[in-house]
Amino acid sequence: MATIKDVAKQAGVSTTTVSHVINKTRFVAEETREAVWAAIKALHYSPSAVARSLKVNHTKTVGLLATSSEAPYFAEIIEAIENSCFDKGYTLILGNSHNDLKKQQAYLSMMAQKRVDGLLVMCSEYPEPLIQMLEENRNIPMVVMDWGKSRGDFTDTVLDNAFEGGYLAGRYLIDRGHRDIGVIPGQMERNTGGGRHAGFLKALSEAGITLREEWLVQGDFEPESGYRAMQQILAQKQRPTAVFCGGDVMAMGAICAADEMGLRVPQDISVIGYDNVRNARYFTPALTTVHQPKQQLGETAFEMLLDRITSKREEPQTIEVHPTLIERRSVGNGPFLDYRRQELP
Repeated sequence: MATIKDVAKQAGVSTTTVSHVINKTRFVAEETREAVWAAIKALHYSPSAVARSLKVNHTKTVGLLATSSEAPYFAEIIEAIENSCFDKGYTLILGNSHNDLKKQQAYLSMMAQKRVDGLLVMCSEYPEPLIQMLEENRNIPMVVMDWGKSRGDFTDTVLDNAFEGGYLAGRYLIDRGHRDIGVIPGQMERNTGGGRHAGFLKALSEAGITLREEWLVQGDFEPESGYRAMQQILAQKQRPTAVFCGGDVMAMGAICAADEMGLRVPQDISVIGYDNVRNARYFTPALTTVHQPKQQLGETAFEMLLDRITSKREEPQTIEVHPTLIERRSVGNGPFLDYRRQELP
């Protein structure tokens, strides 16, 4: 197996020059760089990642502590992060914790031992024990995504503006003439659930609409919960004309339930989702939803982390991404569209 000394000999340079070319730690003339890379290629030289990290004090690895990589919402963000890492020459270490504190502790310990250059955190829940664990690792440059608002001075934060997105959904249904509106939110203790629901309630409040208790059925972001919740809502003596689902995957289950009960979407009941997952366009009917800029969220988080790593910056920063409404075919006009919409604020 070729060594750095073999590369230096073939290129006619010192081992120090070879190291500077590989690690980009000092200016090296283009002709010399080309000679070094030609030697590396000819000798099939592969520098030791461990040795390089010890010399330049970085490993070119980033850790990602996530809830799950299976749910479409998380999967799309993780894909954006992975692509950004690859483009910048970083390796991504993924830890799926499923909100298990023991797993989170184990993954944080493993990532610290592997000397990751930085840490991205995307957990659906942030109980105090997890926040404490993160703060104990504040020596690692860190960016937290999706916890609503910053919980400390040790990390950068990307805000997803869940409240704004929920407000957009509620306001859209109202503007389409709906007043009898049901809702299937995700878990309220999560920013993705509680934040979206709070924004939705704000839109209803502004329009003077009171949400009926029997039209609010809790979901958990899984299709089965959307299915069961919609069955419960539609079993009521009086039915809503529209339902806001706090996640597209729950909306998929809700539409299925309505169909099995002989109701057409949107002719008999309108459904609006949240996230704009890739398959939302291919629901039947195509799902009207709130677009969560998942790719932008992932890319922004990685860029923030890279800045924190390279600049040695310690003061926290916050960057916001904003949701937008995607209009498709799952929401029809409500009975109040024409003669009452002008009365609304």
